[in-house]
Order: sequence, then C-alpha cells, then structure tokens
Amino acid sequence: MKQCFLTQRGPKAIGPYSTAVIRDGVCYLSGMIPVDPATGRLAASDVKAQARQVFENLKTVLEELNLSMADILKTTVFLTDLNDFGAVNEIYAECFGPDYPARSCVQVSALPMGAQIEVEAVASANERLSF
Repeated sequence: MKQCFLTQRGPKAIGPYSTAVIRDGVCYLSGMIPVDPATGRLAASDVKAQARQVFENLKTVLEELNLSMADILKTTVFLTDLNDFGAVNEIYAECFGPDYPARSCVQVSALPMGAQIEVEAVASANERLSF
C-alpha cells in the first residue's frame, strides 16, 4: 500500500506533490532545494551553503519519518553548474561518509526559486517507519 507524507518541519512543497512516498519498505523523497523551512526562502547564495541546507532539509524530513541519513540508498544531485561539483562533494562527504549512498549528478538549466542545487533520495524504510 502506498503511503504519502507531507512534512510538517521541513520545507513545504511548492507544487502538487508529496514530500515522500513510501511503498514496500522503500521511501522515495521528492527533490529538496535549499529553502529555509522557517522563512520559505532560499537559505543562502553560495553553493556550499545551499548544499548544507538541502542536506539539513533531507535530514529533517527523514527524522520525521523515524529514519536517518544512513538509511539513504541512492541520491540524484541536480546542479545548475557542474563546476560546483567539487564544492558540493565536500559537503556531501560531510553528510554521508564513509558509507556513501549510490549517486547520480547532472547539470540542469534551472531549478525552482533560482536554487543552484536540488537533491532527491531513495531510502530504506524497513519497519522503523512511522508518521
């Protein structure tokens, strides 16, 4: 059975979609941009600060689901400039190391609200899921 989840503590959706959808022990998290949940605005202008906010948003949503960053199996990172790849890798390593999830990273022409980074994730939900 599919369960849809809307965050109460993380950034609110800016469109008609769920923050996460859970099915068969797998949690699919919608893409997160660097929005400060308290203000609804982009948290910073530099890509490292934006990456930190994105991963903090992912962590917040996962915690609401009784999950953690360690449960993430796969991420997709969207960057508006692949020249930021190295800077984002630094923040990524801080958030996930040393057992990194699988990952794809692509450059896109634009992201919502003018963000420089967006990250979506797939996590193992197992039996710990609760909301």
